[in-house]
Amino acid sequence: MENNFKELKKRAAEKAVEYIKDGMILGLGTGSTTHFALQKIGELLKKGVFKGIKGIPSSMETEHLARSLNIPLSNLHDHQQIDLTIDGADEIDPEINLIKGGGGALLREKILAQASKRVVIIADESKLSPQLGTKWAVPVEIVEFGIQPAIHYLESMGAKVVKRFDKEGKLFRTDEGNLILDCDFGPIFNPDELVINLNRQAAIVESGLFLGIASEAIVACKDEIKYLKRN
Repeated sequence: MENNFKELKKRAAEKAVEYIKDGMILGLGTGSTTHFALQKIGELLKKGVFKGIKGIPSSMETEHLARSLNIPLSNLHDHQQIDLTIDGADEIDPEINLIKGGGGALLREKILAQASKRVVIIADESKLSPQLGTKWAVPVEIVEFGIQPAIHYLESMGAKVVKRFDKEGKLFRTDEGNLILDCDFGPIFNPDELVINLNRQAAIVESGLFLGIASEAIVACKDEIKYLKRN
């Protein structure tokens, strides 16, 4: 089953790479599905298919992979507007609202997405959901100084809050040095209101709710590839 999902992720990623044109500034997402896109970009660059493209990575993990594939990199200081961002998602609703942040790069991913003319999400069919929060908890990035008030606040909103730990059993830290709380609100019937309430708590840096940001999604299913566009 895992290999099947890997193949679906690869198909979606390689379809998104077809949208790249010479000279584009690309936002490079983080996560297992995006890795397939980076590998394809590196392969095509080696063959001389693309000319003049540059990528802006959303994490140190993505930066290291891109450099290993000889993908030219840039930054938001030199390029404030991105032509195309390719990124994955943990959950996608029918309006192409997203939950992201399973890889811990939600803050930088959202910054890149908001700076992009076009955001293409790539995923396998398991990420489709009738309602955000049905399958995935909402990652919330927290300043460590305020973690206890943040937990109290999130629990008062009805969330089941779990601190995220890394593979070594230490508190997971983002590239910005912050912590992540995975917050299970259950199905989220009013995500816009939830975002407003999350923004009221000073210790909360950002959440993994990406609302109205994605332009479209390429979802690889067992028998087809679905192309979803935001109305």
